[in-house]
Amino acid sequence: MSPQAQSRFDPTRVPHLRGSFAPVTEEVDVVDLAVTGEIPPSLRGLYVRNGPNPRFTPIGSYLYPIDGDGMLHGVWLSEGRARYRNRFVRTPGLVAEERAGRALWGGLESFILPGPDAVGPELANDFKDLPDINVVSHAGRLLALAESACPFRMDDGLETVGREDFGGALPVGITAHPKIDPVTGEMVVFCYLLEAPYLTWSVIDPTGAVVRKPTPVEGVDEPMMIHDMALTRRFVVLVLSPVFIDLAAAMSGGSFISWRPERGTRVALIPRDGGRVRWASDEAFWLWHTVNAYDDGPEGDGDVVLEYVQWSRLTVGGDPASFSADPVRCNLVRSRIDPVAGSMVRAELDDCRVELPRVDDRRIGRRHRFVALAAETGDVDLLPGEYNALRWYDTQTDTTRVWSAGDLSVGEPVFAPEPGDRSDERGYWLTFATDRTDGTSWFLIIPAEDPEAGPVARVRIPVRVPLGLHGSWLPS
Repeated sequence: MSPQAQSRFDPTRVPHLRGSFAPVTEEVDVVDLAVTGEIPPSLRGLYVRNGPNPRFTPIGSYLYPIDGDGMLHGVWLSEGRARYRNRFVRTPGLVAEERAGRALWGGLESFILPGPDAVGPELANDFKDLPDINVVSHAGRLLALAESACPFRMDDGLETVGREDFGGALPVGITAHPKIDPVTGEMVVFCYLLEAPYLTWSVIDPTGAVVRKPTPVEGVDEPMMIHDMALTRRFVVLVLSPVFIDLAAAMSGGSFISWRPERGTRVALIPRDGGRVRWASDEAFWLWHTVNAYDDGPEGDGDVVLEYVQWSRLTVGGDPASFSADPVRCNLVRSRIDPVAGSMVRAELDDCRVELPRVDDRRIGRRHRFVALAAETGDVDLLPGEYNALRWYDTQTDTTRVWSAGDLSVGEPVFAPEPGDRSDERGYWLTFATDRTDGTSWFLIIPAEDPEAGPVARVRIPVRVPLGLHGSWLPS
């Protein structure tokens, strides 16, 4: 990017750098947090959440939710008490910027890459690591995950251990949404690339060993953006919306993401035993996040049922003026996919504007009952990615329950099961929330049996927690 173009970028005019999204720079440790209500004594463990949080004022561009340094926010619960800690994911790029005291890399749309004089030969003229989207635990590894790159391993205190390439078996990394099979303990991952092979999938066993190395997905012959996946007993499910990565456009000042609805959306059903990929297709739609998937039929050998939050088009990148005549629409959808015929039938489940869906992680790949989502009530103006309610969809009764958060902006709800209970009806939904009127932040604990009643405990976080993305509950 030219110096003139760089100087035209004004971070003070970027909505996702202000208000409830504004980054924080201080790392803190606080014990004995104040609690309104009572923390259930059965909840013992760590709730940890990741999200974009630029360490320094961005230069060149800033595109939420893809840009930004990763910061983990953790709440430890034990014996009805809570403590809090936040830590940056200290990538080599972030460490170099801390030495310089300013941002050296531009946002992904600006292509500002520092040279060797600024960052040394190992980091020069390359993109910065951005493990800022998700955080998961598998095989004793706590991983901060990027859009499509190597994750970073964190220790039990949220300090950075270093880049994780799984013993060299996954050198280019994985995406931010792997899926852990609760029955086999395997973590199934995928990765999309700028050059062939453009899309691969892999399997990591319960010990952390890569037992299936990157396997190309046949039928993908150009770079595409694919944010999430789903898993069934039989299949890895990948939804290929018509979002293409256009480096030539980006180098000439355009968007590096290209939405091409005329290409339609395809779904790849990849047999977990390594068999031939089954394809289905439909009209164009985009999804950020899947809910879950499972194999239907009396023997689990019928259709694949996939639930997700469907968007009428991609919601980042491109020219906003081109979408003025076509406002974006989103809703909760169930698709029934026939692996033999390659057909796909979609049905709307809930017409409310929702995102960040979660189920009980013990139901991944199997039939689930409840879907929890962040939602908009429609009675206040919110930024994209900001929500002021939580919503629960019951797949057995086709009914919804809602808790309106009032002045709070809430994040992704994560399920913490009641210890010793296998039901997804008993437990608690956990999330961070920030008050739009005064910037105070809270950790909320909401009972699964009666979520409409709201939190049984509101834990006061002594610093503001910016609105972020994805997290995990790690029981002790």
